[in-house]
Amino acid sequence: MTYEIISIRKRKCIKIVTSIDIYKAIKKYASNEQELFIVITLNVSHEIIAIHIASVGSSNMTIIQPREIFKHAVRDNAVAIIVAHNHPSGAVEPSPEDVGITERIIEAGKILGIHVIDHLIISKRNYYSFGLGKIPD
Repeated sequence: MTYEIISIRKRKCIKIVTSIDIYKAIKKYASNEQELFIVITLNVSHEIIAIHIASVGSSNMTIIQPREIFKHAVRDNAVAIIVAHNHPSGAVEPSPEDVGITERIIEAGKILGIHVIDHLIISKRNYYSFGLGKIPD
């Protein structure tokens, strides 16, 4: 007679309801000395599938292309994404470049059918939310 021990561990699902939930999920990246561009992929219930680092930049900028963002979303079979990046300086006000890339990401998401819920700029102490879409209850 043989016995098998089967252990199924379900990871804790983090549901995104508000921008504070997003910030809590990625706050550990806020203190990085280089800018990181982060992609959070979400399932249909807006639970986090995965958190990806799509780009690593310098102390004051990172270069990102929509293809680098959406490859993660497609691989994860995500229905929605949240993007974020840190500002090592601590200032969270968006630059004109931040606004421009946000618009490009939204347009790319529309073409692919992947909803861009929000874009956060994070620092050690606070964050800025572009507030792009309603996050369901």
